[in-house]
This record gives sequence, C-alpha cells and structure tokens, in this order.
Amino acid sequence: MSILKPLVLALAVLATAVYADQVVLRDGHPDRHVVVKGDTLWDISEEFLASPWLWPEIWYVNPQIENPHLIYPGDVITLVYVDGKPQLRVQRGKGTFKLSPRVREERLDKAIPTIPIDAIQQFLTQPLVADQSTMENAAYVVSSADEHLITGRGDRIYARGLADGQGDRYHVFRPGDAYVDPVTNEVLGYEAMYLGDGSVEKFGDPATLKLTRTTREINIGDRLMPMSHEDVYAYFTPHSPADTVEGTIISVVDGVSQIGQYQIVVLNRGTREGVDVGTVFEIHQAGDRIIDQVSKERNASVKLPDEKAGTLMVFRTFDKVSFGLIMKATSALHVGDIVRTP
Repeated sequence: MSILKPLVLALAVLATAVYADQVVLRDGHPDRHVVVKGDTLWDISEEFLASPWLWPEIWYVNPQIENPHLIYPGDVITLVYVDGKPQLRVQRGKGTFKLSPRVREERLDKAIPTIPIDAIQQFLTQPLVADQSTMENAAYVVSSADEHLITGRGDRIYARGLADGQGDRYHVFRPGDAYVDPVTNEVLGYEAMYLGDGSVEKFGDPATLKLTRTTREINIGDRLMPMSHEDVYAYFTPHSPADTVEGTIISVVDGVSQIGQYQIVVLNRGTREGVDVGTVFEIHQAGDRIIDQVSKERNASVKLPDEKAGTLMVFRTFDKVSFGLIMKATSALHVGDIVRTP
C-alpha cells in the first residue's frame, strides 16, 4: 500500500457479546447524533461511551450494506439495544444500517477520521527515530551545490554515502538527543529531526540532490535516509494492549513543559513490548513523596497515590519507542508521567 494514498484502513475488530457487556454508557448520553464536518469517530463515541476507545465493540456488521463503517456528514448515529446490549447504528439516506468493524480499503472521500488527522499528519511518514548504527552509517550532506548561505527548497546539495540501489528519493534529518529509558538507562534510539526531502539528480561520490521540500535550513553534516515504503495509516482501531503494559512519557514533541490535549508524546515502549498502532493508554501522574507531619517517627514520609490524568492513543510505532496523541487531559501532563493499560 502506498503511503498516504486516499484509502481508509477501516475498523478491524469484530465485536462479541463478552466485549459488549464491558461497555459502559456515559451518564447523560444522547440517543442520536447527527454527524457534521469536523467530527471524529472518537469525539462521537465520547458522547455515548464512558471509555470512547471501546466503540468498535458495539458496532456490528450488516453484510447487505456496502461500507456502513464509513461515516459521513449528515449521517445519523443512533443508540439502540438488542437483547439488553447497546448497539450503535448509522442512518444514511433511506434505511438504518448497523456499523461494521470490518477490515477493508476504501477511498476516503469525505468520510470523517478516527482522530484529528491534522494533529499527526506530518508525523505519519517522516523519520522520527533512528538507532545508533543508522545514525553512524547514514549518508550525509557535505556541501551546498550552489554555495547558498541558506539551503532550502529548490536548492541542490552534495551528499556522500548514497547507493543507487536504495532509490532516488531521500528524507533529510538531523541527529537529535537520545531517547533513554528512565528506569533501565537503556538507549532506546535517537531523535531524527526531520528537515526535508530531496531527489537524486546524479549518483556519485558525492551525489547531487535537489531539495523538493524543507522545513528547516539544511546544513553540512545533516543525514539522509531513503524514503520509507512501510505501510503508515491515518485511520486506526483503538484497543487496549493485548497484555498488561506500563511505561513512561519520555519526551514531548516541540519540547513544551506541560502537555495538553492533541499534543504528541514519546513513550519508552514499542513493538517489542507488544504496542501497536491504535493502542490506548491511560496516563497517571506519579504521586509525590511528602513528609508525614503527624507521624511520631523521625523523618517519616508517605508516597501519595498515583492519579489518573488523561488518555492517549498510539499512532506510530518503532522497536523500542512509540508516538502517541493525547486524546484527553484532565490536568497538565508532564514528561515522566506513567502510562498503563486501561
């Protein structure tokens, strides 16, 4: 599948009665919702459910209806009960259809997204993390071809270390800080700060590339990485991890000190721990350790309980780290906060 083709990876989990029994409806939930432009599936689900990531569990397939899982502005979402269990159905044109969590590729057209795509679009295909070997062995920029003081889109650069067997389109990135596990001190990877894209005009030592897109000035020593052909999706099925997982927020994109809704964070857990795209975590703030001013014991202290402070969904994974979007924050979040299986 080509990256960012206008296709939907539709919902991928068939609900069962067992899962439906676990779904808790939100207090004061509506019985219907009319879809409007700007809605997301998460937002709509949050109107009905106490835990919005569980919405795939109460969407059922109607094989007689083509693509009922694609939701469009003007559709009406209705909550009904079958054998005492909640179901969500969509009314489109004439008739009422059951919503389907089936896997299928379809043209996006004007279907509403799962989560706000604008918040993560630029992070879906860019290199974000590289290991030490990749950093050390990556091709690198040695000069601007036209002696520009500031090198940007439309300019040419010279680079060493390119091989024509890796294709002719490259990302340009700048090595950043190491991502370090706060508990084990393991280096999980290195930040790859995306700078732009370039196309090879002529292979050689050095090779000549033309910059087709830049977000920052390109400097001598910046690295190049072949454009990835991995499948990267903008539509996700939210779900809990298959196993109990606990991790930590180790970084926040853009380096802000307090983290809020729709900001992007880096976790010290990745595919090796079973984290995949769509994984949902609860965020907990670690309780402070304070002096017990009442206890008669000398220097007595007590650790306050951890407090739930938000929810995030993973949208991009690597071997040892993953990137998540904050979906809800009930208080200011920080690097060092704990993430846990809901």
